[in-house]
Amino acid sequence: MNEHGILHMPDSKYCFPLNANSLVLRLRIDKNDSVDKIEVIHECKYKIQEKQQVTIMEKKYEDHLFSYYEVSLPLTDVRLAYVFRIWEKGKGYYYSEDGLSENYNFSLGYYNFFQLPYINEADVHQEVDWMKEAVFYEIFVDRFYCDEEKKKKDYINLNWGEKPNPKSFAGGDIPGIIEKLDYINALGANALYLTPVFQSISNHKYDISDYHMIDERFGTKEHFKNLVDEAHKRGIRVVLDAVFNHCSELLPQFQDVLENGSKSPYFDWFIIKGEKPEKAILNYEVFAFCEYMPKFNTSNPNVQEFLLDIAVSWIEKYDIDGWRLDVSDEVSHDFWRMFRKKVKAVKRECVIIGENWHDANSFLQGDQYDGIMNYAFTKACLDYYAFEVFDAREFAWKLNHLLMRNTSQVNTMMLNLLDSHDTDRFYTSVNKNKDRMLSAAAVMCMFIGAPCIYYGTEILLEGGYDPDNRRCFDWDESHWDTEFYGMLTNLLGLRKKDVVQNGAINITERDGMLVLSRSLKGEKLVLFTNQSGKTIEIKEEGEILFSNSFQAALDVKEDFIFGSLRTDGFVIIKK
Repeated sequence: MNEHGILHMPDSKYCFPLNANSLVLRLRIDKNDSVDKIEVIHECKYKIQEKQQVTIMEKKYEDHLFSYYEVSLPLTDVRLAYVFRIWEKGKGYYYSEDGLSENYNFSLGYYNFFQLPYINEADVHQEVDWMKEAVFYEIFVDRFYCDEEKKKKDYINLNWGEKPNPKSFAGGDIPGIIEKLDYINALGANALYLTPVFQSISNHKYDISDYHMIDERFGTKEHFKNLVDEAHKRGIRVVLDAVFNHCSELLPQFQDVLENGSKSPYFDWFIIKGEKPEKAILNYEVFAFCEYMPKFNTSNPNVQEFLLDIAVSWIEKYDIDGWRLDVSDEVSHDFWRMFRKKVKAVKRECVIIGENWHDANSFLQGDQYDGIMNYAFTKACLDYYAFEVFDAREFAWKLNHLLMRNTSQVNTMMLNLLDSHDTDRFYTSVNKNKDRMLSAAAVMCMFIGAPCIYYGTEILLEGGYDPDNRRCFDWDESHWDTEFYGMLTNLLGLRKKDVVQNGAINITERDGMLVLSRSLKGEKLVLFTNQSGKTIEIKEEGEILFSNSFQAALDVKEDFIFGSLRTDGFVIIKK
């Protein structure tokens, strides 16, 4: 047995409460170890010296290096002590805080058993319930739809449908989104993620000069209030983009610093090396290398008060349903802890989604974000469908690995996406292969977490890197691929099923195909995807729910499916 491969950490993603009286335990081992079974031996930490309970763990996940065993324990006494017993070739080995041993003395266990001393309600990461059924639709506001009644059009410099450049303005606005809410609803989306809508001179609005004003090119506060109200009438949530890492150089407080330097009362709102900010030598912190986007000093109490007031006021005044946090990994944990407490005190069901492109476990302990934009999932799909560096087995390993990065609650609240305003369009990345696009969408809709469709995906909008990925939506329906649109709508509808919202997940490989299943209370959905480059025969019990590039064959046996799954195709079978 490879002792170096064994890992467990109390009070972490390997040991976390689901609620006030149950928790999940995970144990990682080397996948090449020939384990018979793994048990967790547990009891109240004040009783385990005299008696113990034994519960079998289940092997649930496997990546390229490790197997992960998991168990959910209901507790009558939440002061838990536990050790693991790993059986190999008929012999049991104990695993405690002292590592692996052939024997274990429970009478002295208080020195070295693992423990979760007490489940405090404040330490339980509460799920945002509506995220389990959420289907997000991301809108880059300037490019979605322009209201015909727009009064001011003098700023528009891009004919609708032409390729944009970084300075293009096409005229999309909030009244235009309101007009298309029924369209969004019919697609199957029930949550909007809007790129910034606040006062800014740019088309993207990530350089904000007034956080309390809707940008006049997008509309008014009344328009925005109407958007939220009309969205809520249709069961659609509204999530806004919080740009709290940095601002526009036109923010009045930064303008005061430019004028008065270190004598400005706002000088410490920013991070400046010298007596005043100087663009020529860029002696102040900024987003990336953009001198027009100075970085906030979020450790300054006045900045904290300023930003937290913004976060709370848009919830209180307009009843928004969440914040997506721009460049959130460059802001301190301390600030996000304050942010969470303020936001959740006003509206507990307000979701908090960070923009962290990498493993964000330190931000996802239940005291900061609820989830993140899951760009690691995006990259895994690109590696399988676009770059072809993964085969089905490697893709399965990667998806399992991603699930093991975080707790069950966090996985449920991840925002899973194939593309966004910050990436190439996925359809373009797969060389406009509609079959691969649909197969990837099927994986996204069956995976744990909320799928997010970037506007225009449903009509196969193309685009490379920024700004090409921010093209105008083509509202001429004669240009649409209605078959693709219909199949994507069907896939998004999977989120309404209880088995997809709450079911256990299993991801593996069989005969060169990815096999992803969700199961709950006797119901099971199984997704097969084929990127092998050849046709693969499938014989499976059940009925076909959705499929693409699957040729079913007739068979005399009822409740069995025989057929051929062509490369780039998928099939979802209900059992």
